[in-house]
Amino acid sequence: MDQKKLDSLFSKIWQDYCQLNPQALKIYEAFIAQGEQVINDHVAYRTLQHPRLGMKHIAKHFEKYGYKEKNEYFFKEKKLYAKHYEHPDLSQPKIFISELELNKLSSPTQKILNTLAEALPPHFDEDESHLYKGRIWDINYSEYTQLAQESEYAAWVSAFGFRSNHFTVSVNSLKKFKDLEQVNLFVKGLGFSLNSAGGEIKGTPVELLEQSSTLAGQVDVEFKEGHYKIPACYYEFARRYSLPSGLLYQGFIAKSADKIFESTNRQKISN
Repeated sequence: MDQKKLDSLFSKIWQDYCQLNPQALKIYEAFIAQGEQVINDHVAYRTLQHPRLGMKHIAKHFEKYGYKEKNEYFFKEKKLYAKHYEHPDLSQPKIFISELELNKLSSPTQKILNTLAEALPPHFDEDESHLYKGRIWDINYSEYTQLAQESEYAAWVSAFGFRSNHFTVSVNSLKKFKDLEQVNLFVKGLGFSLNSAGGEIKGTPVELLEQSSTLAGQVDVEFKEGHYKIPACYYEFARRYSLPSGLLYQGFIAKSADKIFESTNRQKISN
């Protein structure tokens, strides 16, 4: 593995992510100002289960650096399927990729999303810049709102395209913050709201993973009808607990992730 190339890739993904989520950079810098070294637990992607899209089109760019497919996850209500990928060097961030199961959606929603996917140019995903390319199709705001009525996830993908929807601070790596409660108080003290769906902290020590996240901030996005402010990306915080072997649990908890997804829901965005 070429570590410099992988570091460079994550740097480019982070830069694109911060453009849509300036609150993440502010929180990151606030941790640094506290003398912390911020380690990224995982990076997440969203996509569509379509022959031209799907998680394999994202995963391949990480697999060439040694990442391997691990656990799979099912979200029946949200009609999502996901997997996470790990690097042999566990100091590297995990990759969490989810995809929307189009065949389980209504015909009008399928029509909009299939039209977007089928309009993509040939070989659009060959280069790893695909991971931070953003949206490469045009879409109406009216279509975005129509999608959101059935699936907030679908609406997000239609508006933002190919990019990470969140990075995650490893709470285990922090020195001055002993638990997720302290992290949450720190983040709220900076003026940012947290996703309270299912409680501010999702998961328990018994489940070996606790997570919290900010609410996605609103950004100005161009649609065919003009510019509209919509929720973009969020910042997550994860604390992992040890397995009987003494190693930290590396997986994810589906019922917790289900609520974390709601960090980008329109109705959950504060003013």
